[in-house]
Amino acid sequence: MKKVFAGWLSVVLVLSAFVPTMAANETGVSATEQATALEVSRSVFSLTEARTVEVSADLGEGVDLEDVEFQFGGKPLSEWQQWTEGQNYNGDPFITVVEEPSFVEGTNKITAVLEFGLLYGTDDLSNRTIRTQYQQFIGDYELALIDAASGDKATATVELNVYDEFKFYDELKPAIDDIFEAAEQDADNDRYLEYQTVGKTVEGRDIHFVILARDEAAVDQYLNETLPTALEDPESLIEKLENDTMGDYQVPIWFNNIHPDEVEGVDVQVELLEKFALEDEVKFMNTDGETEFEENLNVDEVLDDAIFLYMFTSNPDGRAANTRANAEGFDLNRDNAYQTQVETQQVNEVLSKWTPLSFVDFHGYVDGFLIEPATPPHNPNFEYDLLIDNMMEQANAMGQAGIANSELTSYFIAKDGYGSGWDDMTPAYTAIYAMLHGSLGHTIEVPTLSQDGYNALVGSGLGAANYVHDNKDQLYKEQLEIFKRGVDGEDNRAVDEYYVNAAGEVIGRDRGDNENFFPDYYVIPTDDKNQKNALEAYKMADYLIRNGVEVEKTVKPVEVDGVTYPKGTFIVPMDQAKRGLANAMLYEGDNVSDWDAMYDPIVVNFSDLRGFDLEEVRVENAFDGKTQELEEAVIPTSTVKGNPPKQILENSTNDAIRVVNALLADGKTVEVLTESKGKAEAGDFVVATNDLRAYADDYYFETQVFGNGKNAETEVLEQPSVAATGSAQLNFSLRQLGFELTDAAGADVIVSDGGSFNAAQVTGKTFVGIGAPALNAVSKSGLLPGFAYTSTGSRHEGLVKADVAEHPLTAGYEQEENLYVTTGSWISGVPEGAEVLASFQDSDDFYLAGWWPGYEQAQGQTMAITAEQGETTFNLFANSLAFRAHTEHSYRFIANSIYDAVSVEAEVVEKGKGKGKRKKKQ
Repeated sequence: MKKVFAGWLSVVLVLSAFVPTMAANETGVSATEQATALEVSRSVFSLTEARTVEVSADLGEGVDLEDVEFQFGGKPLSEWQQWTEGQNYNGDPFITVVEEPSFVEGTNKITAVLEFGLLYGTDDLSNRTIRTQYQQFIGDYELALIDAASGDKATATVELNVYDEFKFYDELKPAIDDIFEAAEQDADNDRYLEYQTVGKTVEGRDIHFVILARDEAAVDQYLNETLPTALEDPESLIEKLENDTMGDYQVPIWFNNIHPDEVEGVDVQVELLEKFALEDEVKFMNTDGETEFEENLNVDEVLDDAIFLYMFTSNPDGRAANTRANAEGFDLNRDNAYQTQVETQQVNEVLSKWTPLSFVDFHGYVDGFLIEPATPPHNPNFEYDLLIDNMMEQANAMGQAGIANSELTSYFIAKDGYGSGWDDMTPAYTAIYAMLHGSLGHTIEVPTLSQDGYNALVGSGLGAANYVHDNKDQLYKEQLEIFKRGVDGEDNRAVDEYYVNAAGEVIGRDRGDNENFFPDYYVIPTDDKNQKNALEAYKMADYLIRNGVEVEKTVKPVEVDGVTYPKGTFIVPMDQAKRGLANAMLYEGDNVSDWDAMYDPIVVNFSDLRGFDLEEVRVENAFDGKTQELEEAVIPTSTVKGNPPKQILENSTNDAIRVVNALLADGKTVEVLTESKGKAEAGDFVVATNDLRAYADDYYFETQVFGNGKNAETEVLEQPSVAATGSAQLNFSLRQLGFELTDAAGADVIVSDGGSFNAAQVTGKTFVGIGAPALNAVSKSGLLPGFAYTSTGSRHEGLVKADVAEHPLTAGYEQEENLYVTTGSWISGVPEGAEVLASFQDSDDFYLAGWWPGYEQAQGQTMAITAEQGETTFNLFANSLAFRAHTEHSYRFIANSIYDAVSVEAEVVEKGKGKGKRKKKQ
């Protein structure tokens, strides 16, 4: 398929930046002259494969071969120079004449042979510097043979691509449409094809999703009969499989891409869709490790067993921009558990709906052709013994087909060949998240960005389908066994042998003093007495429902272990098919610090990181008959109590911060309490009742009538001017809270989790530094004498017990909090006069979960301080306040720091007496 015109325009515009533009008269070609056709032996050229082309044309009589020259894209071949480094294209020409022009004997026809070599000097463009640049060259070009003396020329339109099948995002939907149209025009093709837009990206692009099945009845049966039964009564289907009475049924195979700059994973799916949608037989090469042979898949027979699901890419904005991250700067393959981004929220809701048997996530690029399953430590919420054998077999099936259909000569399975550091402990990765649904989840990494990498992934996709086709009953039975353990509440000890420590010793699931690793219930209170953050409680219930977890709510008060849970309390019963997924998000986590390497942070723990109360209940049938299923968790509207002049807006949720910022943006007066008195607590806000009512339907916040605290001292907030430096995630979090961001030079407050630090810009401002890079920048600046920090490693992370001091910057927090650190750091030198805001608890059990070799050194150390030095206020945190937008419980540390910097003193506020005298704080 030709490239779209928009893509060609982008090529021309970018090329003009470094290739001199030549006017028509410089080549002697008149704008009015007509070109003849240039015959070419091929019309598609590749950035990853050298190719020759024979060209020929008849330019008439009298042509002197010495005057014959070639142009590509309107420029001489000599100007198409190879990349050397950085942004430089000043090497040798990559398009050359390898057989000089000559006449075909007895004719005026001129022939020559050109070679399109490798623009980047390699057939592997996975180098990150190259990956950001190569797409500017993709497009349609004019290839011309020219008689310089007369100006006559012969032309052909040819295509330059990275590999033959690459498509820009805007070409994906037309390619899908072409397949649908071809299927519809084939009278003998009665397969079911359905296109869905499963959501929109940050920038408004469609997330394309295609369902391919034998017929619509197969889809309806799976979604409305087979899957509901599998989740509710898996034992009945197991019995049918064992008795050979299951009858006709299909299981889903999901193809996926989440890193769109690992480009083959998108285009491979188009070919796999085309093959299974349009062909009667799909032939491909395979190997048993010794002998190669041809495999022949009868597609109708495959569709008797499988429903194919194509998530071409869950990050269309990244595909359009050629980036790994989405438009907000998030790596979505680290967001599958957290789901802070709209793309992962929408895609994983669809994944939860389908619960595929096989999940294949196409990636690149590592050293070698890598296929999961992964190394230990393994997430203890998997029924690993029911997954691993089938995953190993499918991995081998994919690897064998991958090398048989490409020039790659080997593959390796991470679990066997990686040692450590390619683990499946965190459900942040797409394939690992899928495993919590009982899927055979595989990440596949090709080693090169090339035609060869593309061919290997096509082969692996065919191998995956062939494996499911050959083993459907066995595979489905074991997925059903996973669901059965959940429904039965069974903690089967067969999993334990796979859970080992770094020494290879079997440790099993960490059950503590309990018989069962899983509790009977998780209880998420929603009432004021038992829940400190009802907003996050409702959001958690919504998350669980969206991800296919059953949630109930009490229909009357229930007393369990001496605690009475009111009507409306959320209950997560753990005797359900997807209890592993629920537990992975809700349990405290594991300490795996004995391992020498981990691929990525592992702490998920929504309760502590999002900041809501959660209780484990280990009483069987404690809520039986006292609940009803929660279909939807609708966050309640806020209540503004009575009609007094003012309300106390409690600093208890992130929505309270959003309301304050909305009020300030609308020019309303907001005061912050600087002392506790009556129901008024220091750090809460005071707002006119009539001003606050306008926000009650759009935000969830908690209020008290400003009565008993009417004489409490306050300060008045000014509109903050805030800058963010460092990660895109920090920028996102601040915007989530409603702060309008500006540049550092013009800001009152600079918030940073990065290593850049401009000493001149912080004078007269507040600098909020988060994590080791920011602490290091302050330390190196020398602006804060006596300050020092220590870090064991920038990737070390952990959930820890912390002691929190009473201070305006810690308003809204309890004296003991579980906080999160992700740069392995603490403050080892506290400047004279500085105030300690938080410390790592000085107890042997202070470390709760994560991967932090050497965490013991942090026990009792300082976590956060505030210090005045000259005209600058330094608020420095070793704990992570905005990590991947998941540590929402820590957001208000940032907000408190910002508001403290922009509050002004006021006289004692008395009921009905205005704002008092303002005086800027010194």
